[in-house]
Amino acid sequence: MSAPESRSGRRARLDKLREAALHRKVLSRHLPAAFNGRWTRRHWAHASLFATLGALLAAIVPGFSGPTSDVAQAALSAPRTTLALTLPALPQSRRAPATDHWQLLTVQPGQTLGALFQQLGLPSATMHRLLQQPDARRALTRLRPGAELAFDIPRDGQLRALRYDRDETHRVELSLVGEQVRERVIERPTTTRTVVISGEVGRSLFWSARKLGLSGKAINQLTDEIFKYDIDFNEDVAASDRFSVVVDQVWREGELIRTGDIQAATFTVRGKLHSGFRFEHDGKAEYFTADGTPLKKAFIRMPIPYARISSGFSRARKHPILGRVRAHQGVDYAARSGTPIMAAGDARVAFVGWKGGYGRTVILDHGRGYTTLYGHMSRFGKERVGQRIAQGTVIGYVGMTGLATGPHLHYEFRINGAHRNPLAVTMPPPEPLRGAALAQFRAQTGQALAQIRKVEDVIYADAGTEAPKAKAARRG
Repeated sequence: MSAPESRSGRRARLDKLREAALHRKVLSRHLPAAFNGRWTRRHWAHASLFATLGALLAAIVPGFSGPTSDVAQAALSAPRTTLALTLPALPQSRRAPATDHWQLLTVQPGQTLGALFQQLGLPSATMHRLLQQPDARRALTRLRPGAELAFDIPRDGQLRALRYDRDETHRVELSLVGEQVRERVIERPTTTRTVVISGEVGRSLFWSARKLGLSGKAINQLTDEIFKYDIDFNEDVAASDRFSVVVDQVWREGELIRTGDIQAATFTVRGKLHSGFRFEHDGKAEYFTADGTPLKKAFIRMPIPYARISSGFSRARKHPILGRVRAHQGVDYAARSGTPIMAAGDARVAFVGWKGGYGRTVILDHGRGYTTLYGHMSRFGKERVGQRIAQGTVIGYVGMTGLATGPHLHYEFRINGAHRNPLAVTMPPPEPLRGAALAQFRAQTGQALAQIRKVEDVIYADAGTEAPKAKAARRG
């Protein structure tokens, strides 16, 4: 008989029994009851569910259902044929370079080639090697904002090649090979398309025309050169008024790169049709009406933009400085110092210099007895005596030289030496085209007008029933 257990031993054995009982109680709460050999409804439901899932899996995945069928085996063993397709050759200028280390930079205002090299961490010695090429020096030392230059810089950080556009049709690539610089010129052909763009003014002429693809330069031509004498674009134009223009567009590799001057234009304002046609006459291009009359008037009323009249034309007025009554034989336009002053018409420069109380003065001779005077200038333009200048040329800037109490332009208009009020005088009509020039003009403008009418007949065919939508039509 074993020796009786000590009190501490019995206590330890009882603690182990209690711990085992506690574990069995916890497990009984989380584990299902052991299978006792009898199938319940729950067991049958689970078995049916697993059998159904197995059948679906075998049907979806053929590999689970056993050996591959004869049809599948035949499909896998069928011979395959590779067909080579001939694709059109990609232009050289659009081919991807052999390396992916090209970095494209756009020249910002005031940025030089040296600044671009510094931005890329390239040594100036490399730049000077490239500029030893005469063509490269001419092109790269006169960079314009917006120009794009591509640099081929591999992982070692050394420049391998530089690429730039010499003009619209040529791209130059300079490669550094050892101590040599090799030049390669890539042809970039362009195509010119004559385009008729027609649309409504809408909420904004500029916005509508730009949306149709008309350049900002062409829009300014339309408003500031062709129709500025006949249409007030701030007051006269309504949203339903429409315009049509004929322009030449230059395309390169599917990209529009330039829009030329407007060749012809029509503008319908409140039912009245205005038209203008570009024609080169006597060595310069101008815009004319359909009958050959120049759209540009001989003189503009105000030779200074955005100015107010501070003193009008008068036979008797007390001079603000001299204090005595004397005739004011011109019109004063108050404006800030430095405001540009334009020639009122085509002319020959007759005088440039200081003229008594007028201060710095320019006098223009427009021919046929017409002259204009511009006084109190702060400084002159670049014109010289005897030089021929065009209407709108900046001849000086507003100031207060001579007898003047504030910055303004004193403007005089004379006919055969007699002063006339420039705001009231009947301006001479421009000289129309005649003879052979008129016949050539009519032949040229007839074709352009036919293009516009053809497009407008399509676009505005239903204008009587609903407002026509702005569209653009192209003729290649």
